[in-house]
Amino acid sequence: MSRNEIDIETKSAVLPQPDAESDRQLPLFSKETVAAVRAEEQRWRRETHDPINNRKGPWKKDFTTVSGMEVNPMATPADVADVDFERDVAFPGEFPYTRGIHPTGYRGKLWTMRQFAGFGTAKQTNERFKYLLSQGQTGLSTAFHLPTLYGYDSDHHYSAGEVGKCGVAIDTLADMETLFDGINLEEVTVSMTINSTGPIALAMYLAVAEKQGADWKKIGGTLQNDILKEYIAQKEYIFPPRPSMRLITDTFKFCADNVPKYNPISISGYHIREAGSTALQELAFTLRDGVEYVEYGIRAGLDVDDFAPRLSFFFNSHNDFFEEVAKFRAARRIWARVMRDRFGAKDPRSLQLRFHTQTAGCSLTAQQPYNNIVRVTIQALAAVMGGTNSLHTNSLDETMALPTEASARIALRTQQIIAHESGIINSVDPLGGSFFIEELTNRMEQGCMDYFEKIDHFGGMVEAIEAGFPQREIWDASYQFQRAVDSAEKVVVGVNAFQMEKEDPFDILYIDESCTAEQISQLEKVRASRDKQKVDETLQALRNAAGDANVNTMPFIIDAVKAYASVGEISDALRDVFGTYQEPALF
Repeated sequence: MSRNEIDIETKSAVLPQPDAESDRQLPLFSKETVAAVRAEEQRWRRETHDPINNRKGPWKKDFTTVSGMEVNPMATPADVADVDFERDVAFPGEFPYTRGIHPTGYRGKLWTMRQFAGFGTAKQTNERFKYLLSQGQTGLSTAFHLPTLYGYDSDHHYSAGEVGKCGVAIDTLADMETLFDGINLEEVTVSMTINSTGPIALAMYLAVAEKQGADWKKIGGTLQNDILKEYIAQKEYIFPPRPSMRLITDTFKFCADNVPKYNPISISGYHIREAGSTALQELAFTLRDGVEYVEYGIRAGLDVDDFAPRLSFFFNSHNDFFEEVAKFRAARRIWARVMRDRFGAKDPRSLQLRFHTQTAGCSLTAQQPYNNIVRVTIQALAAVMGGTNSLHTNSLDETMALPTEASARIALRTQQIIAHESGIINSVDPLGGSFFIEELTNRMEQGCMDYFEKIDHFGGMVEAIEAGFPQREIWDASYQFQRAVDSAEKVVVGVNAFQMEKEDPFDILYIDESCTAEQISQLEKVRASRDKQKVDETLQALRNAAGDANVNTMPFIIDAVKAYASVGEISDALRDVFGTYQEPALF
């Protein structure tokens, strides 16, 4: 058994203590100061706060966060008495990276403005990509339609009514070539939100780059490729968990060797939050998914520092401003400590949590949709104040349909106004040192480690998922939130308060069935023009590779893609070997 395997099995999930080799401690406040503040707080409550509070009382009953966490009504130095500056806060760009992974914050480089886009055919989405780039967007993010996500071609009977509706239709390499026509993949980083069929999308992307003459060593971008959150929340899985994890570790190894600047995974809490989790559950389950991927990578024979630097994360930013900021700060600190203490990572890049943020789609309302601009602005501010590295701001109409060009432009302008007019980018971690923020960050960290301990007792995240643990936790949280909304304990403006009897009509983007006919016609042309024998040979070679646990599947997927085998055909070849997953009944 290797040292790393021993560490995986025995490391405790409790909060790390100061380094054993260093006795130096830098508490934010001395014991004398804390004692004096506590005494003064008691006087203030007795003489100033309580007389008014007892006479008037609070104007509402519930003062919890969006997630139901009790909020400290008035933080003081006493609430951060256990916070050590060097151990817990430190300076930006230094361990444990609570204040950010870059010493200069946004003074050195703005976050990447990466608006999610994809609808209809590859040609239509290519036009939207070019429009967004012309408007100042600095990175691309690709949404795929459901058939591609589930491994079916557009002419499959399961695809009926879904072609191009919630993302772009991609069936073969020809579609991917059209999608990035006129876009230099060496110059623009591209994120692809796709999971079960993620390795196929990556293969197509690399094949297009090669056709452009791009050097794979220079290509940057991100593949979501996070299957664990599919079992937990989004349910767009195909294969059982273990072969799915094998495909992911294959991408880790392939990218480390061939595409070193590419992120082969974006470990996603976004969809966990959209399914109804609390902020704490999103944080804990996302980071514990990350731990699982690292463990599987090590078991596959990879050195942690060979692949961990390219792991990336994807979080949701909801309405509760301070809760979200604390979540992001805690995420960096937890990941740094876990990678150092649990896995023994030595490369500083392995300890640095890099993350993309998307504002909360689940918070948007069809009622009074222009209110969504305000919600998105608050959520984007929280992401930036929390130090996000990349950001998508939802469009005001996304609760009803895919965004129109005009609404997508407003969403992008929201980021640009924050960046260039608000002034909040001028200081690195401007909320750092706030009694309230530091105390809330600590609570997030402790709650996250409590969840880690529970999941470790199951044997890991795969085992916890098979037992239904994270799924039940999310169901319970979602139910409690909905009860609070239904009782108006939690106010949603325009929905359970401040409603309008009649609202003005609102135009949305509509994808008609002509898209389906066009896409199927394109697919038929590709099938008629390709070398069928070559397709059959590459698919059989992929089946053989998938059946051998010691063989990396990525080169064989790339060969099949280059032969213009379709997403459905490649997925079927893998289904032949791996089978499909049926979620057990959970109550």
